[in-house]
Amino acid sequence: MTGTVLAVPRPVRAPARDADSGAWTAGFTVAVTGDEPVFAGHYPDFPIFPGVCVMECVRGAAETAPPPDTGGLRLAAVESARFLSAVHPGDELTVDITWSPRGGDTWRCAAKVATGRGPAASVRLRYRQEATPC
Repeated sequence: MTGTVLAVPRPVRAPARDADSGAWTAGFTVAVTGDEPVFAGHYPDFPIFPGVCVMECVRGAAETAPPPDTGGLRLAAVESARFLSAVHPGDELTVDITWSPRGGDTWRCAAKVATGRGPAASVRLRYRQEATPC
């Protein structure tokens, strides 16, 4: 696989804070078209959007709607990724993200990804606040 993911997360639910948990949530859709370069080789007769591309859609959504007042956040780790069903050309992904503070300068972004057929993936990313230059 070479290149980048063409699909761009589009906001459908503005970031909002949950008063009980303190977590921040937001919602996105991502249109997966047959124009994605990855479909040329993954797989030629049965195109499947690779899991790493689903994760890239989650990362793009997360970085489009970070929690307010966090300054710059930098991806520090993929905590977990579970792929539950295949994503094909023509699918529209629904990406629901939840940002939770994890202590210190660390935040977790948990995402649920679905297609019209049901759940497609769950992903947890860890972010760190970037140091502010003096």
